[in-house]
Amino acid sequence: MNMIVLNDGNKIPVLGFGVFTIPNDGPTYDATLAALKSGYRHIDTAAAYFNEEDVGKAVRDSGIAREEIFITSKLWLQDHCYEAAQKGIARSLRKLGMEYIDLYLIHQPYGDVPGAWKALEEAKMEGTLRSIGVSNMTPKIWNRFVPEFDIKPAVNQVEFHPFFQQKELRKIMAQDDVKLEAWYPLGHGNVELLTHSAVTSLAEKYGKNAGQIILRFEVQEGVIALPKSTNPTRIAGNLDLFDFELNDDEMEAMRSLDTGKGMHDPDAPGVAEWLLNAFKIED
Repeated sequence: MNMIVLNDGNKIPVLGFGVFTIPNDGPTYDATLAALKSGYRHIDTAAAYFNEEDVGKAVRDSGIAREEIFITSKLWLQDHCYEAAQKGIARSLRKLGMEYIDLYLIHQPYGDVPGAWKALEEAKMEGTLRSIGVSNMTPKIWNRFVPEFDIKPAVNQVEFHPFFQQKELRKIMAQDDVKLEAWYPLGHGNVELLTHSAVTSLAEKYGKNAGQIILRFEVQEGVIALPKSTNPTRIAGNLDLFDFELNDDEMEAMRSLDTGKGMHDPDAPGVAEWLLNAFKIED
């Protein structure tokens, strides 16, 4: 698996396996174990996915050394103050059954983000969190919070796919060498994207499927992609990206697909309130 060096010196696999919306108590365990057996070494979960336990169990049962697997989890919005964030970090460690988490993110950037970030910074210095980052930060939100952080985020995990390439945000993040992680890297199964002629022509040329072409484009853009599936064949297929490379003209053709519009707008009125009421994480 190819690796990217983060701005704190830690390395992260360029492709990860996401478990958003996969249920706990079995399905996430099965999917995570299938991903690890297929060759993934990066698993992305979150407190608000309610499946950290299954991820941790699959890692332990995989037979793969813990240090060879990169685990990401995320702090939920209810824990956005210093003391609550400390408890949230401890909860994630306990549910995962791990002594450390490779990357821990502020999942939704609302409320007392500075207080929560301070707790993440301290946990990083203590070693229980190896890298720390943010998620769903737009340029507006980034400029509100990140300049005040003592430690800059290693990543910002946001919606990213060929139709929404986050060009303004990437310019801001590049100033501190912050890497972009892509949720919905395949456009959440957007048929228009998966059947676009720019994608299908490349799929035919390289003997790949549309998803593999899109993921290859993202990897070559320096984006850390997090595809999700519960289908073992598709899980394995999403890894089959490293035996071909798009040329400069093909990369430009893919970049030209950008519409500048995504499916989720973190700046929209009422989003913070809606998310705060969406989930309640229990100890």
